[in-house]
Amino acid sequence: MRKCRLLGAVLLPISLFITVQQGFAYTPQSLYDEVWKLINTRFVNEDKNGQDWRIWRHRFDSVMKDDQDAGVAIETMLASLNDRYTRFLDKDEFAEEGRSIKATLYGIGIQIGVRDDKLVVIAPIDDTPADRAGLKANDEIQEIDGKNTKGMSVKEAADLIRGQKGTKVHLLIKRSEKPVRYYDIARDEIKLKSVSLTNPFSNPIPNNVGYIKLSTFLSSNAAQEVQNALKEEGNKAGYILDLRSNPGGLLANAIRIADFFQEEGGIVSTVDRDGYKEVRYANPSVLTHKPLVLLINGGSASASEILSGALKDNKRAILIGERSFGKGLVQEINQLPGGSGVNITTQRYLTPNDTDINKKGIEPDITVELTDTEIKNRKDAQLGKAVSVLQEMIKGKTVKDVISEYIAVQPSQPSPVTGKDKLKDSSAKAIPSVAPAQPKGFEKPKKTTGGKK
Repeated sequence: MRKCRLLGAVLLPISLFITVQQGFAYTPQSLYDEVWKLINTRFVNEDKNGQDWRIWRHRFDSVMKDDQDAGVAIETMLASLNDRYTRFLDKDEFAEEGRSIKATLYGIGIQIGVRDDKLVVIAPIDDTPADRAGLKANDEIQEIDGKNTKGMSVKEAADLIRGQKGTKVHLLIKRSEKPVRYYDIARDEIKLKSVSLTNPFSNPIPNNVGYIKLSTFLSSNAAQEVQNALKEEGNKAGYILDLRSNPGGLLANAIRIADFFQEEGGIVSTVDRDGYKEVRYANPSVLTHKPLVLLINGGSASASEILSGALKDNKRAILIGERSFGKGLVQEINQLPGGSGVNITTQRYLTPNDTDINKKGIEPDITVELTDTEIKNRKDAQLGKAVSVLQEMIKGKTVKDVISEYIAVQPSQPSPVTGKDKLKDSSAKAIPSVAPAQPKGFEKPKKTTGGKK
């Protein structure tokens, strides 16, 4: 299958709280020390990956001359925690994360990717300058403001296409066998949508089934968009909520969306470094009691797993697809002096049954693999199974009925045959301990050019 990298912030799956440190005059040393103190008091593992955290406090004081030095020193210090989710964000990266949460950016409204070494349009976003200008999926972008795109990365292209509202970007577009054409497109504010009612391959869906694709929990508008979609699809007899390749986002969104469907029981528990456990419970009032099927895969992470775990453990929905990513940690976003930031893992979360899914993932009730051949032929076996199971539930079968029936028809030792339904054992092995990372040496970075998206 051809690889395609999409335009947009490449975010590790994260569940987020937000705190803001007030700005003040600072030095590289004080910036570094601010992060050291935050880790010392907030990081989820009090032993800091089995090391004496004090060794890091003044380790680079004599070699930090500017913010770039401080950034590299902070990254080196954080690497010793051996936690990929605790990470430093420079000023541009932190601003990008903020724009993602606000669900807005300035540009022309296209997803782009590199396909067969060519920069192409994956899709224009509905009702944006690119859409109104007539750009279409698979258009090849040969030039951006006179710069040839051969060998250009998605990030480099995104930096050139984005810009101030009202300014124009000049694109040279090649469409199939037609002559090349120039497009002058004025940039505008782009509202990013988290929800779509169109399935990826446009496979036919029965009229009584409502399909909702939720692509991210990061936007502050995500829960409201799901609520609007449920109202728009209110005449349907049941729903398929597609969380495939959804990397997660705001913890609050996952809890609120679970509340739309779940009227009792726990949604998620969070456990901090001191072992304090806080349980979030469902509210009695829900938006719908109609049958529900969730689609998940290996790209479903963090907030996707919180929602999936809540609805699975409470027998509110059937999960279909493939095992999820396995990210059971919660990050806190901290703004630092100068506009940079640091995301710190402060808690781990458990599903309502007290299952720790970190590095294990959530097993679907019914496993259906999606092969490269099916993707190439635009056939969605997972969605097809979701439709057939949902139809059974619409006719009166409960979640327990469906699960029991699928357990009954499975062989005692199912073989992993691609394209066949397989029921997975939901038990998981304990997480192995991780040896402390070796501290990296400090090296002043070389100056680089090019901004962030």
